[in-house]
Amino acid sequence: MNKRTVKDQPGCLVNRREFIKLSSGAVALLTNAASTRNVLAGRQGRKPKPKNIILIITDQQHIDTISAGGCRHVRTPALDRLKNSGISFTRSYTANPLCSPARSAIFTGRTSSECTVYVNGRPIRSDIPNLGQWFSEHTDYETFYAGKWHLPRTYTSNIPGFKVINTGIGGFGYLCDTAMSRACEGFLRNRSKSKPFLLVASFMQPHDICEWLRLNMNNPEKLRYPELAGELPELPDNFEYDANEPEAIRNRRLGNEPFKGNWDKQQWRYYRWSYYRNIEQVDAEIGRVLRAVKDSGREKDTLVVFTADHGEGMGHHQMVRKSSFYNEAAKVPLLFSWPGHVVENKNDTIHLTSGLDITPTLCDYAGIQPPANMRGLSLRPIIEAERGSSHDFIVSEVSTNTGRMVRTEGYKYITYKGNLVEQLFDMKKDPGEIRNLAATARYASTLAEHQKLLRDFESKLDVPPNIPNAHFWQDNG
Repeated sequence: MNKRTVKDQPGCLVNRREFIKLSSGAVALLTNAASTRNVLAGRQGRKPKPKNIILIITDQQHIDTISAGGCRHVRTPALDRLKNSGISFTRSYTANPLCSPARSAIFTGRTSSECTVYVNGRPIRSDIPNLGQWFSEHTDYETFYAGKWHLPRTYTSNIPGFKVINTGIGGFGYLCDTAMSRACEGFLRNRSKSKPFLLVASFMQPHDICEWLRLNMNNPEKLRYPELAGELPELPDNFEYDANEPEAIRNRRLGNEPFKGNWDKQQWRYYRWSYYRNIEQVDAEIGRVLRAVKDSGREKDTLVVFTADHGEGMGHHQMVRKSSFYNEAAKVPLLFSWPGHVVENKNDTIHLTSGLDITPTLCDYAGIQPPANMRGLSLRPIIEAERGSSHDFIVSEVSTNTGRMVRTEGYKYITYKGNLVEQLFDMKKDPGEIRNLAATARYASTLAEHQKLLRDFESKLDVPPNIPNAHFWQDNG
């Protein structure tokens, strides 16, 4: 994967001399003492290691669903505190906008096609270690897991490399998330501080919106709860969609509940309101875990990472659920917090990140090399404002190994093998992804550049020949 150094990035967290020039020509030292100390420590080769690491994952969470991030339709006190205490990456993408494939990438740093997790309910390829296995073999961290796994079983007491402290109690987040967060709370409040740990807290919510969609498929004659009429969120600016889309996207839309149930705009708004309530439910459970971290005296010793497996359509482009490369399903929240070590309340709007980056990043914080053939990069140099590498582009996969997305600094390219319609969006001029430029002569060279980036990326993948549609990519386009 192509790389560039953080020092070459305009607007990076700390510039290359850790100083800022004032208009008078004077030079002022950056005042964030924690950030400066860690920059200097990194230069001297002293990388602090968190005593504990907690990875919190939600299922199907749209990136713009945190109150402190500007979402005015939801109350998220727990995620607000986490965001305000650390760094938030706003250009963060899933490696695959579907549950199991996305999780395989998070826990291995390898693409879902390489892991052979091309659909839900598939196990990770046996010769690729997951994060728990790698930490168990190469660190002194004890590794624990609570909640949804989905590789292959959704809930299970048998997860390679992890001790499972709670398996969940079914497929409904409003039930199983409470049981899971209480198990994490008990673990944190009662565990001895003498041994470091890696804990994964994997929540089901806001995935319950899928059940809501099934229960509310048919458009009612009137709003089910008329008293909510004044509270319903407006439809998004990109509610309409371009009819000239790849067939896979059109079929996905037509197969979803709103089109089967002939929704009107009020029902779309009701769905958006309901989704935000699921966000608030999971925020409460995350709050329980974070309070236990603080009450047990571990806050200053613990790196907390928060992300989601994939996003949610939320009516943008009249899409619901996942399995789409539009930003709403493809982008995910990504937060890092470690008091005294991670700069507080920072929005990184510069760097492209991927679910593939989580395993190499956590390995970096644990002081070990990641497994071989990582497709992601450690974000620690970016988080700590040191010189390091970042992505020139990131790639996501979907649709039983037939679809690919390439996201660069300024553009997004989408292609489905066997489909003549491609998509190219100028993400600066058209962040809502309304105007497809792929067939515009003026952008022919830009299209060709992105096609080549994808071919080069695919040529490095170790995709087993026995998975569906592997041949689409093994011939390099």
